[in-house]
Amino acid sequence: MADAFDRYVPEMIETRRRIHKRPELGWTEFETTAIVAKKLTELGFEIHLGREVVNPDAVLGRDPKAVEAAITRAREAGVPEELLSRMDGYTGCVGILDTGRPGPTLAFRHDMDALPIQEITDPASDHLPAREGFASTFKGKMHACGHDSHTAVGLGVAHWLADNKDRLCGRIKLIFQPSEEGTRGAGAMVAAGVVDDVDWFFGAHVGVTAKTGHIQLCADGYLATTKFDVNFTGIQSHAGAKPEAGRSALLAAANAAIMLNAISRTSEGDTRVSVGRLDAGEGRNITPAHAHMECEVRGSTHEANEFMFSRAQEVVKGAADMLGVKYDLIKTGQATTLVTTPEAMETMRKAAEAVPGVTVEDIHHCGGSEDCTLFMRRVAEHGGNPGFFLFGCENKGHHRPDFDIQDTVNLKPGFEVFTNIATAVCGRKD
Repeated sequence: MADAFDRYVPEMIETRRRIHKRPELGWTEFETTAIVAKKLTELGFEIHLGREVVNPDAVLGRDPKAVEAAITRAREAGVPEELLSRMDGYTGCVGILDTGRPGPTLAFRHDMDALPIQEITDPASDHLPAREGFASTFKGKMHACGHDSHTAVGLGVAHWLADNKDRLCGRIKLIFQPSEEGTRGAGAMVAAGVVDDVDWFFGAHVGVTAKTGHIQLCADGYLATTKFDVNFTGIQSHAGAKPEAGRSALLAAANAAIMLNAISRTSEGDTRVSVGRLDAGEGRNITPAHAHMECEVRGSTHEANEFMFSRAQEVVKGAADMLGVKYDLIKTGQATTLVTTPEAMETMRKAAEAVPGVTVEDIHHCGGSEDCTLFMRRVAEHGGNPGFFLFGCENKGHHRPDFDIQDTVNLKPGFEVFTNIATAVCGRKD
């Protein structure tokens, strides 16, 4: 069977490099969604797009101006108007393959978005995309976390599923998720009911702690997180002539930044807090009327994260009240901890062990946060079996301008684990 998989590899490499060249940030993946929708349609999948798979009321961290600019760019790039109309301002695609035979509903998730990073483009560098001409052509945007490879693997799996439909039973859903970065996209798809009928669910990520030749099965380890922005609004005044007339948004933000990092620990679990950005001020002798902060909290348990976010809201309110300014706190992202089942772990283990030449490992610390956990928790709540794994690559670190994978080597193992899972869960028994 391993040799039979080889014919899907060139297609996955071509797809990955095509998407890598035109990276799109979260909630703006109109070109990528169109590529996915076109391929799934050609393969005989029933497709659902944009608002059909995303609940707008649950969307987090979406910039309407960036979305409009992306729609214009996609239209200029030749994305059919019919697809843009169906998306209706929202990205994401779910493809469904119904075998016509009774069986479970299986879902795989593949994220699509890029990062606001300027990629290395010097062809004289050792950066393969630059040397071989598929580095990002969009200034300040880059696939620096491997989601281009996730999408490519997903479409490779779709091709294999279509070719092997007669050997399968039940229904298979392929979820192509927008806006994983910042943990902004999964929640809106969960709220749209995308996985409410799913019995088995699996997601994956390239790299992270997995090196080439390794498959890591995630037993637990992702941190729950809440991302939020705060906008403080004060009163502008002359800092020398009328200081008492002003209310400093900058000082409120500065106090909040310090006190957020002073939140007490909790017995509910390990915690994190970060103030990643603070912009404020108009000039040296002007009381600052506006300040903007971008923050996040995390916890090793759902309860620890909720504790941190509750205390963070109190800190922000206290800083605003102390300086006499107004504030607006906006949640921009959300993820929970990883939940799996023994049945999902065993299914992944057998699927991974069937891949030639790889080492299979269990891990209990994935690092960071991943909003695929929201899909997983919903599936588990409905009595289903969710799982998550890592497939290896060699890289200099995620979220860097020189991030890359070895697509001629690294895509196939991830593809094989997914297809082996499909055979295990939905393979015909008759």
